[in-house]
Formats: sequence, C-alpha cells, structure tokens
Amino acid sequence: MYLRSDHAESDLRVLRQLIRENPLGLFTTAIASPSYPFLQSSHIPFVLDIDDESSETELGRLRAHMARANPQAKAIIDDIKRRQAAGDSSPTTLQQDVLVMFTSSVQHYVTPKFYTTTKPATGKVVGTWNYAAVQVYGKATFYIDANAEETTGFLDSQIDALSSFNERVTMDYTGEGSRPKPWQVSDAPAAYINVMKKAIVGFEVKIERMEGKFKMSQEMGAGDAEGVVKGFSELGSEVGTKMASLVEERREMARQKKASKTSE
Repeated sequence: MYLRSDHAESDLRVLRQLIRENPLGLFTTAIASPSYPFLQSSHIPFVLDIDDESSETELGRLRAHMARANPQAKAIIDDIKRRQAAGDSSPTTLQQDVLVMFTSSVQHYVTPKFYTTTKPATGKVVGTWNYAAVQVYGKATFYIDANAEETTGFLDSQIDALSSFNERVTMDYTGEGSRPKPWQVSDAPAAYINVMKKAIVGFEVKIERMEGKFKMSQEMGAGDAEGVVKGFSELGSEVGTKMASLVEERREMARQKKASKTSE
C-alpha cells in the first residue's frame, strides 16, 4: 500500500473498526497452478477475532469461508493436495502470504471545484478520490476435508459467528424494543446446513501485517480543505455528509498531530 505520512493510520483499534464496519474483504492469493491463474481474488465477508480489544499491538486473525466451486478455491485445494502428496508437514497452510483488502463505504470523487484557494489562484489542481482502506497480510490455513471433525468444528463456529455479527451489528437486529430478533443458523433445517457446508471450504488468516490509509484531503492547505468540507456538505446526499464529517475529523487529527510535534 502506498502510504504518505499524512494519510497513514497505524492505530490498530481504528483499523479493526474499519474492518468490522466493512467486513466484505477482497481476498487475493498467488498460487502457481497449471490450471488456474496465478493471481486470483474473491469478495468474501470476514470475521475478525481479537483476544484483547484494548490492545495496541495484537493483530488477531480473520475467519471466512468460500465456495468449493470457486476457481480460487480449486487452485488452493489442488495446491494443498500436491503438497500433501509430497509430504509437506503443513500442507493446509499456504506457502505464500495472502492479502485481504477492506475499503470503507465512505469514499467519493473530489472535484477540483472544491479547491477554493488553489484553483482560483493558479488553476494547478486535478480531481482525486478520497477513501479509507485497510490491507491485511498473513498466512492462510484451509479446512478442505468435508468429512473431518476439525473442518466441521471450524465451519460451525465460523458460520455462526459471521451470521451473528452481521445480524446484530450490520442489520441491528437485536431483538430489543421494536428491533426484530436476529436470524440464527439454527433457524434453518440442520440437514440443509450440512449440505451447504459440504459445498464450502473454511479458512483463517493469521495476521502478520496490517496497514491503514485514510486519504481525506489532509495534504491540502487550510483553504482548500475547508472547500472540500463545504463542497461535500452541499452535495445534499448522505455520503456527502459523511465525507464532510470524515474530512473534518481527519483535518483535526492532523492539526493535533502537528501541534504535538511542535511542542516537543
């Protein structure tokens, strides 16, 4: 990830929050295969597990599942079976790092018209895009044997955690007051769920590196940044309002950071 110092976010607690608010990640693998592309990506919803939410250093792990029919899963299964046959001591863990990218839903094009200082003065402005994203790198371990107790246990836990999180957090189905009760995996017939589990493979990513970027006009001068906030506010849309708020929030953080360095 290209990280300018004014866009970089290193607080793991902030990065965890972005992942949980935007759990649909882009999962990318690099696997040499005679039958499938070397690089493959799939959009997959993840569960982020952290033992200590207050920790400023714990990276944690991601859990997910994907369809066996997915060509990416087929390449992974072929690679695991090949290494199993060769006597690899850890064949179910991919040798190459995987990449999972999460992007905030709060993102938008920034028109040069917003730059109320530089545009009138010099005209030396171009359009850009404001966004926030987290990239996760780590080792992925797969559960591909549909008949193994280890696979069944992993999938039961992962599917239940994923459903519970999205029902309660994403949908806000808490069952409290007027809110509907959350759907539970146990609401579906057990035989049906067992059939569905046969059609997927589970995996977890032990996170080894996490990088975050909030590109929210922090690099712009005060006048132009204020113009960006005003421009987004006047769009009259929900995303425009959210963008204006986030740009202002990141501007304030940048000001505080600069003031802290000056006082040292």
